[in-house]
Amino acid sequence: WLIPTAEVPLTNLVAGEIVDEANLPMRMTAYTPCFRAEAGAAGRDTRGMIRQHQFSKVELVSVSHPDHSDDELERMTSCAETILQRLNLSYRVMKLCSGDTGFSARTTYDIEVWLPGQNEGKGMYREISSCSNCGDFQARRMRARYKSTESKSNAFVHTLNGSGLALGRTMIAILENGQCADGSIALPPVLHTYMGGQTTLERMKT
Repeated sequence: WLIPTAEVPLTNLVAGEIVDEANLPMRMTAYTPCFRAEAGAAGRDTRGMIRQHQFSKVELVSVSHPDHSDDELERMTSCAETILQRLNLSYRVMKLCSGDTGFSARTTYDIEVWLPGQNEGKGMYREISSCSNCGDFQARRMRARYKSTESKSNAFVHTLNGSGLALGRTMIAILENGQCADGSIALPPVLHTYMGGQTTLERMKT
């Protein structure tokens, strides 16, 4: 079926389960196609690769002990940041206010990458990843609990999710930030080995 994000199937792996406290945190990831009705604002961004109805994305999901979920959110966010750092892309991390935070989340960080070609060539930051701590909101709905080693009772886990970067926007960031005067694209050094030693993408000659 057409999932909006792999958070849906990954989080539900613990639905109705009681996991041992010793097994927390449970960290999972999946690479899937994602399908969304990205309408944009009055038709804005509906062309090109900024907003797509179908795109591929790596999703990060963590099932955590309630006492450690805030630290787990910092770790998850740093995982997404590490990719941008290795790609030598400028970015910023924004902690969302309650009015912008999603319905199920209690804390959300948006990671925004610098795209110099946006805003009519003036450049602007665009969201490329979002990491959220949902607390026990999802766990209560799907009855996901853990067995405490200190008491006989079971308690609800905390669930977290984040994007390991949307591939379309990551590609845009590499192309726009690596643009050279002759039209070629300078590739980040970390990609050279994956490109057979190639350091640039040259314009096709017509």
